[in-house]
Amino acid sequence: MAIHKLDLGEFDEIDYHLIAIHTSLEDYRLAFFINQNLPINLSMSKDEIQINIKEGETNFSRFYYYDSENEISWNLIQNKNEVFQQKKDADQNLFSNLTQGIPTKVYLLPEFKKADFFLKIEHNDNAIDVSKIKITLNTIDSISTVYTVDTNQIRSKNNLIF
Repeated sequence: MAIHKLDLGEFDEIDYHLIAIHTSLEDYRLAFFINQNLPINLSMSKDEIQINIKEGETNFSRFYYYDSENEISWNLIQNKNEVFQQKKDADQNLFSNLTQGIPTKVYLLPEFKKADFFLKIEHNDNAIDVSKIKITLNTIDSISTVYTVDTNQIRSKNNLIF
């Protein structure tokens, strides 16, 4: 009887590039400027990324484009959001549901708290020139910094599975 071994290292491959973006732009405006400068067409995805923490749950916006010719998936993902803890009022009245508690900042990737957005580029081969993409993104006026994230430094990789 033959013994079959499975190498789990094959499933651990990272087949994407992650670019951190620092900007004060809203997500839809950033997607618009990226669409103007790169040959892609990011559009708002119906599937937001949902994160549950002890204070509550929050959704991170996601813009998506699939380049079928080159078989590349582009995702623009928000990194920062807020969760409002509900105050527990002693007296319940008509307007008690309007009071929201203290906002708590939540990050998609907590180890990169200063990054506002991430551009995740998924591909099967090395047909992408990430340095050209970074140079192009740096030409957008409202973007202050763009850099590649080393995927080995990410502790919360499960948040990038969608």
